[in-house]
Amino acid sequence: MSSSDEHTPVLLNEVLSGLKPETCGRAIDATFGRGGHSRALLAALPASARLLVIDRDPAAVAVAQKLAESDSRVVVAAGEFSRLREFAADADLLPVDAILMDTGVSSPQIDEPERGFSFRFDAPLDMRMDTTQGMTAAQWLNTAEAGEMAKAFRELGDERFSGRIAAAIVAARPLQTTGQLVDVINAAQPKPDPHKHSATRVFQACRMVVNNEVSELAQGLQAAYDSLAPGGRLAVISFHSGDDRQVKRAFRALCRAAESPRRLPVRNAPPAPAKLIGRAVKAGDAETRANPRARSAVLRILERVA
Repeated sequence: MSSSDEHTPVLLNEVLSGLKPETCGRAIDATFGRGGHSRALLAALPASARLLVIDRDPAAVAVAQKLAESDSRVVVAAGEFSRLREFAADADLLPVDAILMDTGVSSPQIDEPERGFSFRFDAPLDMRMDTTQGMTAAQWLNTAEAGEMAKAFRELGDERFSGRIAAAIVAARPLQTTGQLVDVINAAQPKPDPHKHSATRVFQACRMVVNNEVSELAQGLQAAYDSLAPGGRLAVISFHSGDDRQVKRAFRALCRAAESPRRLPVRNAPPAPAKLIGRAVKAGDAETRANPRARSAVLRILERVA
């Protein structure tokens, strides 16, 4: 495996403990990345089980196909995880016993300068998960109105100076590289955050816009739940507060009993269709020391009841 394919899966023991792959016949890794979680799932899954792996990054799909060549239990699907149920049906894998979703950017994506995800390199402003289609970050930044950008920076990146940065981007257009964007952000921020790189929040927001991540996550969570067998579990790892809030709210909604008349006695209320398994889990000190990127990871697990 090349260095560009290396990936340290976060919260691995917690994922395996929560999904219990040793009891599963059908499982899905909806965000294959470079396969760290998938390989661990395969090691625990029974010999008769099948694992569907999904990714929209062509580089990740290539790694997944190599894994499929070495393990006949693996089925590969190229595309967004919002199409999870479609892919599972095509592979004759419905209903599913265990599903994993990891909403973060994989380490190779961050570490490959040409992808444009990181402010550590001066590279083209791309940021697309699927490099074969869609709008690049440069195209969005060079065409969006200031108000649209400010809203995205504020809501998706929690950027305090969203308006100032958006106005500065408009004034500096056209932007083509990550280095140019970093320079604009630095100049527009009157008070940099001492705990984070000044570009962190804007880069996060740009990536989420370019990849339509909010809508993708909402559709993916519903598709995953709809694909679960009774007793099946969905584990989701989030890496920033916005994603985690979205997962938390979606899980709560899925756990609510079907609506019933306000005066209906509680004992007659229909059972909740899903339940939470434990509380949100974060990486421990040992893992964060070994893998600093695990610091912000949060794992939530849902089980379908009916």
